[in-house]
Amino acid sequence: MTTVVCLRHGETDWNATRRLQGWAPTPLNDRGREQAAAAGAHLAASYDVDRLLASDLRRTRETATVLHESGVEPAPVFESTWRERDFGVYQGLTYDEMFSEYPEFAVGRSGESALALTPERGESLLDLRERVVDGFDRLLADSGADETVLVVTHGGVLYALVSHLTDTDFVTVVDEGGQGNCAVNEFRAVDDGVEAVRTNDTSYRE
Repeated sequence: MTTVVCLRHGETDWNATRRLQGWAPTPLNDRGREQAAAAGAHLAASYDVDRLLASDLRRTRETATVLHESGVEPAPVFESTWRERDFGVYQGLTYDEMFSEYPEFAVGRSGESALALTPERGESLLDLRERVVDGFDRLLADSGADETVLVVTHGGVLYALVSHLTDTDFVTVVDEGGQGNCAVNEFRAVDDGVEAVRTNDTSYRE
């Protein structure tokens, strides 16, 4: 039985000020490094990780490095598959600025039509979902029996995965949000598909 544990990266200053990060090289702040260290201790104690994969963006690279320093083995391998959505020309705007000036991109207001909209020099949410689901399917195909894979990634990626793997409406998942920094999401491959064991779990640091 293959287990895939997906972790959102630690907090950055852009998270704290609610800015669209996309592919920006934003570093973890002090709180984000503390979150990553706590996650590393929890994951090292809870799982025997066979592979540690991470998005190649700065905040996920830093999070994965702290996990490794906190006891998670082996060393991380960085892949572009697990990157956040590319927000293109809107990168750096606050969420309030984005959705007040460009309400057509607000999933809560525009529904499914917002999923297909592509920012200039960016990617749509549907494109993000296709990229991530394809990557997850390849990961399962390449994993051995009883292997545990840890993936350090981003909120948008996790929305796409949770929607796909729990057969939940993508609009609902995106609109409701709910992926805390360093939240744990655990999925297990079973005979008839993939089971979501836990999603958006930060209880380990309570």
